[in-house]
Amino acid sequence: MSLTLTGRRAAACAFTAALLVPLAACASDDGRKGTGGSTATASGSPSGAPAANLTVLAAASLTDVFKTAGAAYEKSHPGTKLTFSFAGSQELVAQVSQGSPADVLVTADTKSMDKARADTGAPAVIAENRLVIATGEGNPHGIDDLKDLADTKLKVVLAAPEVPAGKYSEQILDKQKITVKPVSQEPNVRAVLGKVELGEADAGLVYRTDAESAKDKVDAVEIPHGQNAVAQYPAATLKESKNAGAAAAFVAWLSSPEGQKILQDAGFQKP
Repeated sequence: MSLTLTGRRAAACAFTAALLVPLAACASDDGRKGTGGSTATASGSPSGAPAANLTVLAAASLTDVFKTAGAAYEKSHPGTKLTFSFAGSQELVAQVSQGSPADVLVTADTKSMDKARADTGAPAVIAENRLVIATGEGNPHGIDDLKDLADTKLKVVLAAPEVPAGKYSEQILDKQKITVKPVSQEPNVRAVLGKVELGEADAGLVYRTDAESAKDKVDAVEIPHGQNAVAQYPAATLKESKNAGAAAAFVAWLSSPEGQKILQDAGFQKP
């Protein structure tokens, strides 16, 4: 019986080819299975990118903008579903090294991405960011610049030194020879923002985009460019991804005009 069905299928394929009707394959009546168990249609999305379920490991400071970007990408790429996992970049790199199943990695600094290079494709910087001083709404303590953070009467929180935001904070404070004794050092920049939002801290160093996302709860004191640090966000596919084509398409889209507009509307800067 299996030989008969195979013969019929081969004949059907030959007949269709003779009519010059382009089909993705005659091997399945319902589409094809993507690698890793993801179901993809024969034609993929209208953009030409293969459809797949993608897991994206992304820096915590991308939480809000990637939710917006993900919705836009899924709309323009029917059949693709994006699942995001947000954390500090150092934690994401650890997850990758431990073999956590994922397709794309996006960190908040190039050094973290460099540590994962054995597990990624070539990274592309998709955005830049800068730090600001986040204070309570209305800036009740009248913080004007970095020097004010040295006031021991203030409760200041920073990201931990191993976190990109923590490294940038150390860098700019050391450059200005300012000593700050934080009441806590948080595992990611969103945790720093949360402390300020809740009034558990008087000030904290966060990315400009983080402060913008909570502008109804915190104020942002700008840090002059000459005293600031530039945070770069590289994105790369993971070599162990079972959806390599779809992962590469998403990474490329982040640098496209549509992806860049979403990032820049959220306050990120063009790389």
